Amino acid sequence: SRLIGRPSSPIATKAHQEISSPSTPKKRKATNNVKTPSPKKRSPKKPVPKKIMCSTDLAKISPENQWIDLKIPPQELRPSTTLTTGQCFNWMVVQDDLNDKSLLQSSSAWGTHNETEWVGPVENFVIGIKETPSTTLYRVLHGPEADITDFLGDYFQLSTPLAPLYASWSKSDERLARIANVIPGVRIIRQNPVECLFSFICSSNNNIPRITKMLSSFRQTFGKKMIDLPLRLSSEDDELSEPLEESMTLYSFPTLEELRIATEQQLRDMSLGYRAKYIIQTRDLLIDSGGQDFLFSLREKDAETVQEELLKFSGIGRKVADCVGLFSLDQIEAVPVDVHVGRIASRDYDPTVLGQSKSLTPTIYKKVGDLFRDRFEYAGWAHSLLFVAELPSFRNVLPGDIVVEMNNFREAEQSRKAEEKEAKAKASPKKK
Repeated sequence: SRLIGRPSSPIATKAHQEISSPSTPKKRKATNNVKTPSPKKRSPKKPVPKKIMCSTDLAKISPENQWIDLKIPPQELRPSTTLTTGQCFNWMVVQDDLNDKSLLQSSSAWGTHNETEWVGPVENFVIGIKETPSTTLYRVLHGPEADITDFLGDYFQLSTPLAPLYASWSKSDERLARIANVIPGVRIIRQNPVECLFSFICSSNNNIPRITKMLSSFRQTFGKKMIDLPLRLSSEDDELSEPLEESMTLYSFPTLEELRIATEQQLRDMSLGYRAKYIIQTRDLLIDSGGQDFLFSLREKDAETVQEELLKFSGIGRKVADCVGLFSLDQIEAVPVDVHVGRIASRDYDPTVLGQSKSLTPTIYKKVGDLFRDRFEYAGWAHSLLFVAELPSFRNVLPGDIVVEMNNFREAEQSRKAEEKEAKAKASPKKK
């Protein structure tokens, strides 16, 4: 679940099996001639080496394509707060093995604020992105052309100035202002709507590693092979192995035409579960509705129309519809809401917004979204900044009192859920 209910590096490869050492149980003296079983003493499991991609290895791929400066300052774009925070699932962290080995064991599924390089397939390209203290660079590792500055300008929506939005939001919300000071450059990516639609069908009731694995299988089965990327093993003490014989193969996201051959059973065999039926039904309806062109046409429609049209597809509820609208269809006022977002809105803006309801009815869903829309222009973008701030991997950059508030809120949520579970158990008739 953009999973405030929205994402280790999201590399979709099988990890090495955990390494453990056998141990010999120590014998104890029997008491009163009674034999007692010898307890088994387990030795601690050794950390599993992680498969990672290293900057120095990727630099050897298409070396003729140099890094190109997007000439965009930190306040306008920070990939570290944008690429791996739940908007999309195609970017993978590249470790800076030359300058900063302390990051080699980074383990957050959401990425962290201090990562600086990524690689990912976007449309017909495999692109490297590098964040520096003053700007953002890119390099094409695979694709029909090397200079894609205009393409990335559209992808990151760089024609929309972010600094004025941050300033406007900060005037409307003192708490957001303090967050904005330490989490700059959170942008909304403008994704291909077909990829975004199917990706968020896979996101329902799911977590980032599983979503990434599902979509990796989806690409591999139905997309086109693009490139092989070298992998290494990183140990707990940041020692790197030599490049492995195994590599990471990247594939394009399949087009609707390539998805025509997909069957529900194929998708279930790829561990998509109940989502398999949704993907097949959505594919068929989308083709009947005009395909990709139909989705692109929604960029010209109002928010209510876009949500109504997207809700017609299988596996698309209001939250997923708003994710697709915000991340691919230019719906800047779309605010993806789930129960957790609702409770955050109750915590920060209106303690009465949820009432006594135990679920997000359409009326409450709209009320929660309106709390953001009434306060902020580009409400969906503002919501994304606040969403990133809630991620545990960004806590250490926040002011201390905000972190305390978030921790107290999390503990209260856990207590509430435990009480609800206990009450539900008491209300259920016991089986004889």
